[in-house]
Amino acid sequence: MEAVLSSKRKSFSNGQVLDGSNITELVGNHQVFGNFVDHKFRELDRDGDGKLSVKELQPAVADIGAALGLPAQGINPESDHIYSEVLNEFTHGKVEKVSKAEFKEVLSDILLGMAAGLKRDPILILRIDGEDLFEFVNGPSYEPEMASIFLEIKSPNSSLHDHIVEAMGKLTVEQGIPPTSDSWVFNNIVDPALQSQAGLAWDDPVSQEIFLTEFRKVVLRVAEHLKEQPVIVAHSQNTFDGTGVRRLLSSKLELEKTLNSTLENLPKDRKGKMSKDHLRLALDVVSPSAGLPPFGAIEEMDKVIGEVFKMIDADNGKMVKDEEFKKMLTEILGSIMLQLEGNPISVSSNSVVHEPLGPSTLLQPSSGVTA
Repeated sequence: MEAVLSSKRKSFSNGQVLDGSNITELVGNHQVFGNFVDHKFRELDRDGDGKLSVKELQPAVADIGAALGLPAQGINPESDHIYSEVLNEFTHGKVEKVSKAEFKEVLSDILLGMAAGLKRDPILILRIDGEDLFEFVNGPSYEPEMASIFLEIKSPNSSLHDHIVEAMGKLTVEQGIPPTSDSWVFNNIVDPALQSQAGLAWDDPVSQEIFLTEFRKVVLRVAEHLKEQPVIVAHSQNTFDGTGVRRLLSSKLELEKTLNSTLENLPKDRKGKMSKDHLRLALDVVSPSAGLPPFGAIEEMDKVIGEVFKMIDADNGKMVKDEEFKKMLTEILGSIMLQLEGNPISVSSNSVVHEPLGPSTLLQPSSGVTA
């Protein structure tokens, strides 16, 4: 999977890549990680009794959520569920205090899981400061690219203002524009630029020539605002081509271990059989090991999975034994692999980082924590 676009623009070449390597290095160095845990444990153990209560664990859970990019606890029920699961990992579902050894073991597992996710889907941190946008507007690709966009959105009832707003949303970080769908970006960067260029013909129908001229004026104002208020964007570009699935299927030992672990948490009837209806749930559990996104995350992937399930009639609710269930799950993985090898799916995402980089203190040991 690619972490960056194949662009010569400076913001992409100078971006900070988050690939989890620093986390893996931290956990892999036993002495440094031990010192790191000692520091964090002392920091959390407010009453100094050598164990962490549920209340004392809360800051660590909050930091893990921040490191995962979750909204603060209490804002979203779905993310709150993840916070609860993280806390449950520490307490094993009991309202008991956690020892340092237990804290270290769980923290290690969580951090390595985060590192694996970043290795699979690296994130590039970009500082959008108007420089690339100036380069785009004054470069040879401006007119052909914007003419193409104009033809995509042209409508006889759309005004010049409407065209400019819609066209702005079609530009990307590759041209030097942060996501205009972000309310802060629109209100503080785009809208002031629009207001500064508003004229008598703003609401009139528009020709391509007028559009190219007026759009350039607005974009140059946007670039000036970005120079004054740079925007930090987390960018990722991933290609799902079946490589991760093939890697899992090629290792019989790893595949069997993954399947057995998945089946342990699935409900069974009195005869030890499972419903085929649970195959979707099982696939979601296996997906990280196969380099696949969770169901519901990427529409194109959901379509591929839906077609595979129809093809093998996996949703008929029939009760099956463990071995048959594992066989069907393996067949599903194989079919998904073939589909992706024939038609890889590439997706990219850009999210504005509103907090300073590194809002979580989870990976910020004191200066004294060294080997």
